[in-house]
Amino acid sequence: MTETAPAPTAPLRARAEIDLAALRANVRTLRALAPGAALMAVVKSDAYGHGAVPCARAAVEAGAAWLGTATPEEALALRAAGLPGRIMCWLWTPGGPWREAIEADIDVSVSGMWALAEVTAAARVAGIPARVQLKADTGLGRGGCQPGEDWAELVAAALRAEAEGTVRITGLWSHFACADEPGHPSIALQLTRFREMLAYAEGRGVRPEVRHIANSPATLTLPEAHFDLVRTGIALYGISPSPEMGGPADFGLRPVMTLSASIALVKHVPGGHGVSYGHHYITPGATTLGLVPVGYADGVPRHASGTGPVLVGGKWRTVAGRVAMDQFVVDLGGDEPEAGTEAVLFGPGDRGEPTAEDWAQAAGTIAYEIVTRIGTRVPRVYVNEQQSG
Repeated sequence: MTETAPAPTAPLRARAEIDLAALRANVRTLRALAPGAALMAVVKSDAYGHGAVPCARAAVEAGAAWLGTATPEEALALRAAGLPGRIMCWLWTPGGPWREAIEADIDVSVSGMWALAEVTAAARVAGIPARVQLKADTGLGRGGCQPGEDWAELVAAALRAEAEGTVRITGLWSHFACADEPGHPSIALQLTRFREMLAYAEGRGVRPEVRHIANSPATLTLPEAHFDLVRTGIALYGISPSPEMGGPADFGLRPVMTLSASIALVKHVPGGHGVSYGHHYITPGATTLGLVPVGYADGVPRHASGTGPVLVGGKWRTVAGRVAMDQFVVDLGGDEPEAGTEAVLFGPGDRGEPTAEDWAQAAGTIAYEIVTRIGTRVPRVYVNEQQSG
């Protein structure tokens, strides 16, 4: 988990500033969009690169009733850090830390019979029932139990385990494939299938605490999918799950992370000067070059070589040549900012800086990947840690 860095007394090589006030505001906005449902703040992958523990605490302060992680190790780390309330994790493999999760009062997801067998065995050893959520594959074709005979078998086995006291079936859930594409025919089909699988389980006696299928895009655009709980991931961090649906501001959200670095060198070069590996950029004339001391080892995508935008001295610049492991170059067009001048790779856009979505477009990927891949060499610096009011 990324450690909290104190506000620096001297400029850092690079920093990812995390605005916890923005995150809390995003939680409140998302809760207002789903007033009849509880909200799960998904903090997997170190809170999408923002720092799991500080972001989880801020989300709970703003009213998130659940925390969600992919791996059990992520969930256990939250509990070890003192996070209260309900925590769920869903990405299990055979031999996972079932007993530790049960003893830490973590909800675990079960998609198949092998997982149910392992969790019930762990519950017997622990001497307390496991909190189990059954996952249905309603059409994503990834995790989850297939409808029909497989679902009937899993539900029946889970009810037997509940009757013997080794599990408590706390949830029934699924995940959308195309909720970020409004009007996609799979959305209605998955909702219908989810309702059918819910009805089957509940008709056999399952009494879940929560039923949930809505991810960030469904939370924003599909109120009929909210059920008892919405699972918000990328929207929590102020990034739109689909630019085609609208930008963050269109949903009342604000980006939480600002990534910046200190210019390490500014120098004059003549025209015809090759820049970075492979000389894929040649200066068109005499100019100045600025060295930005972050690279793909820090999470700057190499696919954005020649296209990634950077704000330096109030002007947008573009990565000149290839992004290297630890650094890249921008053509400053004759401007001469001092070494140490801030170069902003992305942020909310308030100061005219690029956004994570701009970098996603430059790299041919999605903004999820841009923020999540920022490496541990870049310290997270938390601002607005204390909730006002």
